[in-house]
Amino acid sequence: MKKKILIVNVNWIGDVLFSTPFVKAVRQAYPDSYIACLLHPRCKEILDGNPRLDEIIIYDEEGRHRNLFGKFGLIMELRKKKFDTAFILHRSFTKALITLLAGIKERIGYSTKNRAGLLTEIVEAPAEDIHKVEYFLNIARFAGIETPDTSYEFFIKDIDRGIAKEMLVKKGVKSGDVIISICPGGNWDPKRWPKENFAALSDSLAEKFGARIVITGAKKDAILAGDIERLMKNKPVNIAGETNLKQLGAIFENSALVVANDTGSMHLAVAVGAKVIALFGPTAPRLTGPYGKGNYIVVSNNDRCEVPCYDVTCVDNSCMKAISVESMLKAAEAMLTGRRT
Repeated sequence: MKKKILIVNVNWIGDVLFSTPFVKAVRQAYPDSYIACLLHPRCKEILDGNPRLDEIIIYDEEGRHRNLFGKFGLIMELRKKKFDTAFILHRSFTKALITLLAGIKERIGYSTKNRAGLLTEIVEAPAEDIHKVEYFLNIARFAGIETPDTSYEFFIKDIDRGIAKEMLVKKGVKSGDVIISICPGGNWDPKRWPKENFAALSDSLAEKFGARIVITGAKKDAILAGDIERLMKNKPVNIAGETNLKQLGAIFENSALVVANDTGSMHLAVAVGAKVIALFGPTAPRLTGPYGKGNYIVVSNNDRCEVPCYDVTCVDNSCMKAISVESMLKAAEAMLTGRRT
């Protein structure tokens, strides 16, 4: 009989990308098993089409699974699937309780949120903070699974590549154009490089390399993207809010360079093998920076504040303002020409 494994995943795009080396390691350890992933709906695209998984089970904790009746329905669904083992990557008490009530006999994870009594196997927490990729892989290692590969995975279908290409063509991008994508958003303001800086850097790159600048982002970034577009002298291609994650990944695949704040989009660009410059201010690259194989550099100039800093109310933003346009232009030139600074 095939082993049936449930991976209880995390809730954010970047973090789910961080989990893909774990998913890969589990599949390699159990090639004939049935592996499913319990996942928040906003992250489904990250794992959709991942050949390491047999099934994605949505846990919509803000929607249909929000109340007790919805959670009971999910528990019954999981019971019917008769999983043998749950690897619990999420720190949540509720998610661990769901695996217990679903009758999963082996439940492996960290004893966070006072949930030690819900687990059958407790993974010892690292003595010091480590990168999220390694934090997840520690659970695999505890279970005796080898983890030789720490690189993210993201799978794109040709249909999404075609849609992305058609979108750019309609906006005037020609075959052979040098595309440089920028990702000026961020899930909280202190992580964002100033929009004036993005505009100035984009103009410099457009003029020096004849590049077409593509401004990317989610729907919530549309105003920011519009502001940058108006600040620029060279008209960019603004697609903020117009792509799904698969199409965005396809655009990154065809970009000569991606310049991004510490966002899920930045990690997506790393996952598809793009050249990436990642801007870091309040967050720590050693914990949430780009990881594994790839062609990326981190630019940071934070020598005034303790890192990581999670003060989302900070209005000073000195750590991001300290990254100059000139230093970013130098880094971009090095990436585009193959020279190292």
